[in-house]
Amino acid sequence: MVQRIVPALVMAVTLATATGYAQAPAGGARGGGRAAGPAQPAADLPAEPLSALAPANLAKARAKAPFDLTGNWFINGGVPGGGWLFGRTPAVLPKLTPAAQKHFDAYAAASKDGKVYRDDIGKCWPAGMPVIMTRVWPIAMIQLPTAIYMISEFMNSLRVIYLDGRQHTDPDIVVRSFNGESVGRWEGDTLVVDTRNFTDLDKHWVDQGIPASRDFRMIERYKLINNGNTLQGEWTLIDPQNWEGEWKGTRTWNRVTDHDIQEVECLPDLNEHLQSTRSGVHVR
Repeated sequence: MVQRIVPALVMAVTLATATGYAQAPAGGARGGGRAAGPAQPAADLPAEPLSALAPANLAKARAKAPFDLTGNWFINGGVPGGGWLFGRTPAVLPKLTPAAQKHFDAYAAASKDGKVYRDDIGKCWPAGMPVIMTRVWPIAMIQLPTAIYMISEFMNSLRVIYLDGRQHTDPDIVVRSFNGESVGRWEGDTLVVDTRNFTDLDKHWVDQGIPASRDFRMIERYKLINNGNTLQGEWTLIDPQNWEGEWKGTRTWNRVTDHDIQEVECLPDLNEHLQSTRSGVHVR
């Protein structure tokens, strides 16, 4: 047995050594006393993008922001004809597509009967943009050089506006959401925010009876006025699946200095303080 194993081992070692020599790169050691050449460096890989809170990103040199939104803000006043956005008068409502008009008509009929149409928010689906900005709940904002973090007391919904120069994520790979992906930039004394990549789900509403699609897009232009105590936002809303052209409007928020936002959970059928959370009043 030993006589058979030893020759086999010798043969295996010999073959492995020969194979190693045959595969050695040109100029490498081939037993002639020459040292092997230096190892070739691996190809450089693209650097991973920095998060908004990465210390290296926060430390980058940037021009000072024209204003700082850090604080608590509360939306100012109602709108003509009701609704959460700019009002329900013919002067402000866009021309809806036939599909969206059916929803709006059904909403109007349900309201006339004292019922609620498709109140997915009341069933604890996320309110999404722009509703979290326009409901009568305070919003806490924390501004950093790389991003503005907004937390609405309404369901504690989080919105992030990125200011670090990034572009929107490729729509083929982005994770769509109810609040979308917000990318901001400074134009003089104005903060311009472009929000895209909204959810595909049919639970997202721009206003009562007016749906939002995956093609919904918001462009916001913000300024601080009234000695920094009022935030003014001029909005342009685009959604070719639900209305024609651009839907424009202006809203304002007042700075609040005597209130901190609280935790507000959404619990179906248990929230008397959230509108229409009892399933008996819903019309599907």
